[in-house]
Amino acid sequence: MQTPDRPDPAGTPGAARARGRPRAFDRDAALAQAMRLFWQKGYAATSMADLTQAMGIAAPSLYAAFGSKEALYAETLNHYADCFGPIGWQKFNEGTTARAAIEGWLLDSARLLTGGAGDVPLGCMVTLSAVGSEGNQELGELVRSGRAAGLARVKARLEQGVADGDLAPSVDLDALARFAHLVQNGMSIQARDGVGRAELEAVARIAMLGWDALVNS
Repeated sequence: MQTPDRPDPAGTPGAARARGRPRAFDRDAALAQAMRLFWQKGYAATSMADLTQAMGIAAPSLYAAFGSKEALYAETLNHYADCFGPIGWQKFNEGTTARAAIEGWLLDSARLLTGGAGDVPLGCMVTLSAVGSEGNQELGELVRSGRAAGLARVKARLEQGVADGDLAPSVDLDALARFAHLVQNGMSIQARDGVGRAELEAVARIAMLGWDALVNS
């Protein structure tokens, strides 16, 4: 996932003083709390007061450590990818065929998006982000690039399937990749609305019937 350039800490209030002494808080723990808040409420609805309270730090310390609200949000996106990317794509990466990879990814998504990753907000932080329509174009591009990277990853796995011989060269890979990606994105929205794991697993299995119809036609 790409990230915007970080603001120069020297240009933020209190930065010079902060460099002269150790930080009095756990930066990673504070970042995790900010991620959770942005994930749950969205960028625009999360105020600086919300952030300082959740992170347990004062505003000058937040600016000194992270630069700005925008830079903090970008960093939480990276933190999200680092924390949840490996488990979210595990079965996808382990799948010995393109079909097994996609099915494993969708079933993993049904589990993780509905709370299987622990005490975290429901749904996918990146899929659900509306920051691009909240007046911040740079962060909007960052989120769109993250979503596009997921689609590209799916398509690359399908291309590998063609090379390996488990998908026919005649299959419309663009349409098939977008189909799988759209199903997973929709599962994220449904999870946020309270749809449970079993229901989303049923969606994943029906989607694979659609996959079979597409690749065998």
